[in-house]
Amino acid sequence: MTSEQARRAIDAAWRIESPKLVATLARMLRDVGMAEEFAQDALVAALETWTHSGVPDNPGAWLMATAKHRAIDFLRRKQMLDRKHEQLGWSQQGAQDDEAARIEAQLDDDIGDDLLRLIFVACHPVLPTEARVALTLRLIGGLTTTEIARAYLAPEATIAQRIVRAKRTLAEKDILFEVPGADERIARLQSVLEVIYLIFNEGYAATSGDDWMRPGLCEDAMRVGRVLAGLVPDDAETHGLVALMELQASRARARLDASGEPILLREQNRSRWDQLLIRRGLAALDLAERLDHGRGAYTLQAAIAACHARANDVESTDWKQIAALYAELAAISPSPVIELNRAVAVSMAEGPQLALDLVDTLRDLPALAHYHLLPVVRGDLLAQLGRAAEARAEFERAATMTRNERERALLLERARSA
Repeated sequence: MTSEQARRAIDAAWRIESPKLVATLARMLRDVGMAEEFAQDALVAALETWTHSGVPDNPGAWLMATAKHRAIDFLRRKQMLDRKHEQLGWSQQGAQDDEAARIEAQLDDDIGDDLLRLIFVACHPVLPTEARVALTLRLIGGLTTTEIARAYLAPEATIAQRIVRAKRTLAEKDILFEVPGADERIARLQSVLEVIYLIFNEGYAATSGDDWMRPGLCEDAMRVGRVLAGLVPDDAETHGLVALMELQASRARARLDASGEPILLREQNRSRWDQLLIRRGLAALDLAERLDHGRGAYTLQAAIAACHARANDVESTDWKQIAALYAELAAISPSPVIELNRAVAVSMAEGPQLALDLVDTLRDLPALAHYHLLPVVRGDLLAQLGRAAEARAEFERAATMTRNERERALLLERARSA
């Protein structure tokens, strides 16, 4: 195997396995920053080893075993420095076994999911909200600084500083790897929900790379969301988020063709939508709405997804209802991205010209200056209005802005056919 082939295999394994590696190591080491360092060490070891021996049958297990071995060696060295085993009358192995048992006993809790546990730790109130989210996306979502910056429509340097400062703060404050009590969990809940949602979004539409979707991230987000819903059964927004993820994920099989190329909503074969996930999503949405008739941001987004799930095709979708839901969402959670999505619904309900007028009010907003979906939407609307040359220019501009190879190819094809 060549070095380049090994690197590609490692990159793929890292995307999938790094959140579990960091979560497990943090549980062992009780130090988030150190956990990430040992996970990176395992990555380096894989690059050195797989080039010569080939990729193992189970890359994730190899990475986990290597990372754990190095972490255990570290704990042994630390234990030998911290304790004089002769004076205590212990054998080295006995001390190690006792220490391992002690750590495991102290880490027992009612969450039972390392990923969710680490999200709660990284969302510690000692960190500012934006730092909590950035750090957790880096550790749990496996997102790069570039991907996080894109999700937040923020400069990369700003996100990098947040992550560095967050790790430093956790180390300086000696934050242990522990699960907060019930009251403290509620205080961190909003940050936790936001992180789970952004992880799901990166899986549903990858910011960069060769694949349009990263299903493993979607599955991780849905799993921890379901666990969280069991922990806080009376929180409407948690059920709303679960509903949103289930309903969005129901389309996964229809979003890609056999070669992995994206299929847009209008062209999707809805018979391939997962009916089990739709039923689960609608049930979670119903529960969320019964718990809180005011409807929060996640519940509103789930209601929008439900409009799509209930329709047989694009034409029979209740676009007026979707536009109204986006307006309601914008009122409680103002965002230029929400306004852009509302414009799409308006175009379907009332025509492309009115929608284009709405989109043009967003063109000069700094937050959308590098957001490739703005020219995508504008290109769609211009094409519907018969302004082909302008539409082509918008699709070409969007193609230069996206970092996802599949999406870039799709946009260039749309430019050619405009």
